[in-house]
Amino acid sequence: MRYVALIYLCTCFQISLAQDLVNNPLLSEDPIAQQKWVDSIYGSLSTKEKIGQLFMVQIFSNGDGLKKQEIINLIKNDKIGGLIYSKGGPIRQARLNNELQATTNIPLLVGMDAEWGLSMRLDSTYAFPWNMTLGAISDTKLVEQTGRQIGEHCKRLGVHFNFAPVVDINTNPKNPIIGNRSFGEDRDNVTEKGLAFMKGIQSAGVLANAKHFPGHGDTEADSHKTLPTVSFSEKRIDSVELYPYRTLIKEGLSSVMVAHLNVPSLESRRGFPSSLSKHIVTDILKDELGFKGLIFTDALTMKGAADYVSKGIDGVTTKSISMGGEIDLMAFLAGNDVMLMSENPGKAVAKFMEAFSEGLITEERLAHSVKKVLMAKYKVGLNNYSPIGLYNLHEDLNRLKDDVLYEALIENAITVVKNEKSILPLRDLETKKVAYISLGDDKGSVFLDELKKYTKVHHIKADKLDELIIKLQNYNTVIVGFHKSNANPWKNFEFSDKELVWLYEIARTNTVVLDVFARPYALSQLASVDNIEGIVMSYQNSVIGQQKSAQLVFGAIAAKGKLPVSTGPFFPVGTGKIYNELSSLSYGLPETVGMDSKLLSRIDSVANHAVNNKMTPGIQLLVARKGKVIYNKNFGYHTYSKKNKVDFDDVYDVASLTKILATLPIVMELEEKGSISLNSKLGKLLPAYKGSNKENITLKKMLSHYAQLKPWIPFYYATLDSVTKKPDPKYYRSKRSKEFNVEVINTLFMRNDYQDSIQKIIIETDLLSRLRYRYSDLPYYILKSYLEGFYDKSLSEITQDRFYKSLGANYTTYNPREKFSLKDIVPTEVDNYYRYKKVHGYVHDMGAAMQGGVGGHAGVFSNANDVAKIMQMYLQKGFYGGKRYFKNETVDKFNTCYYCDSDNRRGIGFDKPQLGEEGPTCGCLSMTSFGHSGFTGTYAWADPEEDIVYIFLANRTYPEAGKNLLLRENIRTEIQRLIYEAIIE
Repeated sequence: MRYVALIYLCTCFQISLAQDLVNNPLLSEDPIAQQKWVDSIYGSLSTKEKIGQLFMVQIFSNGDGLKKQEIINLIKNDKIGGLIYSKGGPIRQARLNNELQATTNIPLLVGMDAEWGLSMRLDSTYAFPWNMTLGAISDTKLVEQTGRQIGEHCKRLGVHFNFAPVVDINTNPKNPIIGNRSFGEDRDNVTEKGLAFMKGIQSAGVLANAKHFPGHGDTEADSHKTLPTVSFSEKRIDSVELYPYRTLIKEGLSSVMVAHLNVPSLESRRGFPSSLSKHIVTDILKDELGFKGLIFTDALTMKGAADYVSKGIDGVTTKSISMGGEIDLMAFLAGNDVMLMSENPGKAVAKFMEAFSEGLITEERLAHSVKKVLMAKYKVGLNNYSPIGLYNLHEDLNRLKDDVLYEALIENAITVVKNEKSILPLRDLETKKVAYISLGDDKGSVFLDELKKYTKVHHIKADKLDELIIKLQNYNTVIVGFHKSNANPWKNFEFSDKELVWLYEIARTNTVVLDVFARPYALSQLASVDNIEGIVMSYQNSVIGQQKSAQLVFGAIAAKGKLPVSTGPFFPVGTGKIYNELSSLSYGLPETVGMDSKLLSRIDSVANHAVNNKMTPGIQLLVARKGKVIYNKNFGYHTYSKKNKVDFDDVYDVASLTKILATLPIVMELEEKGSISLNSKLGKLLPAYKGSNKENITLKKMLSHYAQLKPWIPFYYATLDSVTKKPDPKYYRSKRSKEFNVEVINTLFMRNDYQDSIQKIIIETDLLSRLRYRYSDLPYYILKSYLEGFYDKSLSEITQDRFYKSLGANYTTYNPREKFSLKDIVPTEVDNYYRYKKVHGYVHDMGAAMQGGVGGHAGVFSNANDVAKIMQMYLQKGFYGGKRYFKNETVDKFNTCYYCDSDNRRGIGFDKPQLGEEGPTCGCLSMTSFGHSGFTGTYAWADPEEDIVYIFLANRTYPEAGKNLLLRENIRTEIQRLIYEAIIE
């Protein structure tokens, strides 16, 4: 009988416990053990210790020792139960927290404001985008992941409560304190984003906090400085401001922060702060909404509460009631559980003790809140407290995965709000002359640099508006970047009056794309948008924000965002023009395309080894996968004098890459049009070859290096004096003249008619004795002659007009001295056999130099980024930047090995992977891959199966060609191997 009674009592206890814990968000996975721990701790506490659990005091990790001692005294003497950390640094905070936790038997509950990450309060920590930026994103899973990763940071630093998310509905553009901290003005959007963010935080084992109840979104005052008024009706507040709370509470919200607001429709006492109102805290939040989690006051040091005064008994006399703990007591009696940042915690504890002894605070009321605090402590693991580990802390709070997420967030947030005549994304680059103008008080250099990756963009500046307008007459597209500080979400976001005048006038006389890197409310200042063809809202002026926005402007990434707020009369909430990407190269992190950054970084050591061991003075290196450049670095200098570091804008002599960057695409285009075929014979293409021993050589065989052509003819050698071995005056002059007009170098000009002699020599040269694979430059001398005759233009003009301009390959050119400063051109050799001077800005190859720098086989200069564009175009089967250059089948036709069975690996123009053990690649990539290499040390390769483009540019021939150590030590193919080893998915 006694045993049955015991079972009955236990069952009743469990039923009672279950009923008490229904919808309780503080419930742990083991509620029985949790309740046992809570009851045990509570039963061991004195009244003062219980009261102390209700206070969370502020501390700064960058504060002085005196302040720290004050906190220690509060912990020891007043038994406070929690800390809220403010400004400082992560290492200092971790050490301080460990020290403070060691002073108490009951571990302290630690909270922080980390709305966009720990960086809201701490240096050296990660900043995610503001809530307003997140509000523009349609994919809520990204917002949830943001909450998750912020939660992980909090947990790593020993923070148990993150006072986030802000679920205020920002319906007032003039709100001075919420603004960017809100997800927007739409009730449903704020709720959706707030819920996702909350779930993310709590999935990391950190407790979330929705604020600022009952709604701080429509105020024009800052409750830190005064008591703002919310003048909406009770019905409106219930249907809009309280809506997010209802939803989040149903989904397990851990805590709520009650704001200091004057809400006449909810609290009849005039000027009575909502945080002190029993009707708002208890009747509405706890009873009507059924909230059973922890309730925090907003900081009681804020003027909205601290400056509260009450009327005396006579109804007229007023008195301040803040400093003696009265505010704290009123907040507690209103229904709050935790008094946050009391102005005087010691006095407040004493005031609570007095109220308890007088019966104003009952044991039941005290137990209600204290046990909730203890439940929260158990839920976050403080029943098994362990100190914060300092090892690797900084790295753990600044992870690569955070950058990956930030990138995705910005890509999904940037919003195109106007796109008249589909000006965006910018395309038909061959017709565009683009200027960039910077407005605002922050830098836009990252944005400009990223724009320049797509086409030629000039930064136009002027002190006076009329000067600017005159300068802009040379351009047909003007990108105006409005850049405001990204330091915090409260920074000024407005245009100055002068900037608005300039913007209107620029737009009146030009085709304009306005890109705003500021709070969306900046657009509300625009009196008219009629003359602005395109408007992009980029929200934040962060580095990644600027990069991604530039990519969006040129269609490298899609436009996906929607305005989270209305911005004046032109753009209501939800505005967002959607467009797809144009298949141009974008730029980002390796992990976004299934590569491992750490593994990929091993490339650095190989490149540095090559430079340090003088295999080449410098290197440009680029890797792209799935259409995204994920590795783009420079190593070394232009020369071994180490005066000019290699820069992204420097151009290299790409040597034989010219074959696939210049001649081959023109041939492919003509073959696709039917003007020629792979079976076309030289005798038919060029009458001069009719009757020669090369008459019946087909394009297919010639471009497969399977036509018995000699590998190379040293044309220049026949023009040297037989005795001095220097250029013979018969063929050269030191100054340009009508007869000697072919510029070999700026001190050497060749006789015009020798161009015909080059072709004559090729025609008359014997073929090799037997048919076998033999790499040769001669096909490209021959094709240059054909192509220039077909188009009646130089190969330089043909490539610019038909490919480079539209691709935005504005760093790709023949004769770079005509376009670039020498400081941006990498030299190739100190010539002591032909030109007898430093070859700088002129083609290294002698045969191309004899053709005025324009050869079919050599002569092109470029940078890694431009070469990657062309290789990506090939990889995408002839499509790039919204334009189709070739049909799929054309690229496949030329990327085919037709003579593999004869031990010839080559495609039509393209090099292909080795058939045996040795060859041009690492031997670790697909046979569908293709590319080429160049004598100066250059290398370009694309792999359709792994969707990889790899570019290596160098000047290994400087100061003398000598031994090819890059080739001997397999530097380029070793890097290629490392690239493939970095693939993780």
